[in-house]
Amino acid sequence: MTKIIVRPLIGAAEMEQAEDLQRAVWPGSETDIVPAHLLLTVASSGGLVIGALADDRLVGYVMGFLGTDDESPDRVAMARLKHCSHQVGVHPDYRGRGLSFELKRAQREALIRQGIRLATWTFDPLMSVNAYVNLHRLGAVCRTYKREVYGDMRDELNRGLPSDRFQVDWWITSNRVDSRIEGSRPPLDLANYLSAGAQKLNSAGLSDDGLPRPGAEVEEPKGNLVLVEIPPDFLEVKRADIGLADEWRTLTRSIFEGAFEAGYVATDFIYLKGEKYPRSYYVLSSGDSTLSG
Repeated sequence: MTKIIVRPLIGAAEMEQAEDLQRAVWPGSETDIVPAHLLLTVASSGGLVIGALADDRLVGYVMGFLGTDDESPDRVAMARLKHCSHQVGVHPDYRGRGLSFELKRAQREALIRQGIRLATWTFDPLMSVNAYVNLHRLGAVCRTYKREVYGDMRDELNRGLPSDRFQVDWWITSNRVDSRIEGSRPPLDLANYLSAGAQKLNSAGLSDDGLPRPGAEVEEPKGNLVLVEIPPDFLEVKRADIGLADEWRTLTRSIFEGAFEAGYVATDFIYLKGEKYPRSYYVLSSGDSTLSG
């Protein structure tokens, strides 16, 4: 197997490879490509452009830039610095090898060297693979739901639905993140959370066509732990039935907005393979005290 090297990208030629990689990861919208000249500016101005290379071929990359945390706008910008992680993508031929995790690990190490404590980014909350990496493996948390962040998106992966997003907080020097990155603490599964009294807010049913359909009943959140079920493969749902995909968007938007407003925070994600059909759940915690500590 070809050895993959993860390192910062340098020079115009490697940034042009990053342009080509974006076309492979998010096909169908040339106007959404971050151009090489902007990537060069980001990399030379406090931002990070890190690549995964296989025999000098770029097969994955993560890019972000310095920004400010707006929760305390009365403080000077220097006291509110954070890293805005804008893109992470892996070539379709190299998915399933843990490259997204390794790219984010390298990003974290670089940010620690810069003295940055917080990184933020957005992702589609109905994408189970992304949720598992972001919350379960990286230790990011989410308390912010944003509707239609990017308007009508044009690439093949995102077009056709409202571009709702989670904005996650990644407190990169926290005990939570350190233990998740290093794997020093055994992960919790669905049985662990249920035995701790976690409440299922919704349940998915399986239709005759094999697609997960949102249940009709949604419970109001109570207690310290709640579970929110989403489709295990939302892209499959979207390809097969865009109307059903929109139902999932509408339902989960309502659940997450209500839970976040009530003070819950998304702190973990569970993916169960199952004998017949996989299941996916967000874990939301109330009064969690380890978000940035």
